[in-house]
Amino acid sequence: MIWKPHATVAAVLHQNGRYLLIEERINGQILINQPAGHLEQGESLVDACVRETIEEAGLVFRPTHLIGIYQWRAPANGATYLRAAFGGEIEHIIDNAVLDKGIIGPIWLTADEARACADRHRSPLVMACIDDHLAGRHYPLDMIRHFS
Repeated sequence: MIWKPHATVAAVLHQNGRYLLIEERINGQILINQPAGHLEQGESLVDACVRETIEEAGLVFRPTHLIGIYQWRAPANGATYLRAAFGGEIEHIIDNAVLDKGIIGPIWLTADEARACADRHRSPLVMACIDDHLAGRHYPLDMIRHFS
């Protein structure tokens, strides 16, 4: 069997000094993450990020830049995750959106509030993405080339 990392995406949305985070129930715990999830077959990284933000926050997200690429090995199961995190804008809110199973809903926190609840973060990638946004990490989307 060939080892493969889990390819994931995340939306880092910042408005009025607050970051969009998602509360989700996982194995009986309420954890916090960015709108994030796995890349699906045939999907571009940007399209996956748009889809995940709709499914987890009920928002249509327009990625405008890449914040970073992150690699993390989860100690609980040994899985390796490769995350592409995107910054961008909310195009609009979907009225009466039905969120994915396990999603409690979106919350908006300042960076300090997010840092204060780091024990509830789904992974260390949550704060890394916020910190990189605060540091001004901003790469053009054309760094990513998608071939069908």
